[in-house]
Amino acid sequence: MSGTILPAVGELTSSVLVTGATGNLGREVVDRLLARGVRVRCLSRRPLSGVESVRGDLTDPAVVRSALAGVDAVLLMWPLLDVAPAHDLVAELAAAASRVVYVSSTAIDDEAARQSDPIVQVHADVEALLGDSGLRWVALRSDTLASNARGWAAQLEAGDVVSGPDIARTAVVDERDVADAAAAVLLGGDHEEHGPFSLTGPEILGRADQVALLGAALGRRLRFEAVPPDLARSRMLADGRPEHLVEALVAASVHRRESGLITDHVERLTGRPPGTFGRWAVDHADDFARNRRSA
Repeated sequence: MSGTILPAVGELTSSVLVTGATGNLGREVVDRLLARGVRVRCLSRRPLSGVESVRGDLTDPAVVRSALAGVDAVLLMWPLLDVAPAHDLVAELAAAASRVVYVSSTAIDDEAARQSDPIVQVHADVEALLGDSGLRWVALRSDTLASNARGWAAQLEAGDVVSGPDIARTAVVDERDVADAAAAVLLGGDHEEHGPFSLTGPEILGRADQVALLGAALGRRLRFEAVPPDLARSRMLADGRPEHLVEALVAASVHRRESGLITDHVERLTGRPPGTFGRWAVDHADDFARNRRSA
């Protein structure tokens, strides 16, 4: 898959549609665009306070068409494990002729006929749709986001053990770095680049490594306890997660391969190296400390 050429100076984007704006990464992107004086519109089921919003989701072509009116560029995050509805979405994007920045996954293997698990497969399928659309688009392939650690908050309220399925070690990346890179691509730059870009952190980490670093930031002796896939599945189902999502997460934990990939793409796009997970943990320690005090 070949990416598209970023706009040169003088072609800076003035209006951006952000999908997934209420999530950890989307909110960071919105903040950066607003700080640059960009007109931002969000497409979400829940309006974002202080930001122009279109209520709805990406599976409704009429809603998408309305959200795209007058927009120069789109930050796209596809939220479903089913790629079928994305065909209509991509058709609307092509009709609007907007530039698209798609947040994808570093786990994609461009040489593989099928990807390691359903989550990565959907990312690859969406990239393929965009590649066949005639759109000007760029893939930002993100590694595991540091903000995923927020999912451990409930366990850390109860004790000092984080348990769950172990996953392959990767170069965990701070979502703030991904947001900076996304804003840079959306707004153009003083040079031309081709994607896809693989956005990674500076070090390879497993779950146990992340838990230990978070513990150091909190001043607590935390430890990670890996649980077998079947137990992880039953726990997630008991928590009320949708079965298709649970199966995809379990498949990812079992089949996704360890990655030693570390790139300089964050620095190329932002002008500075990526931050460490340890830095992220220190910066977000108060979030977990508040949860602990309220337990």
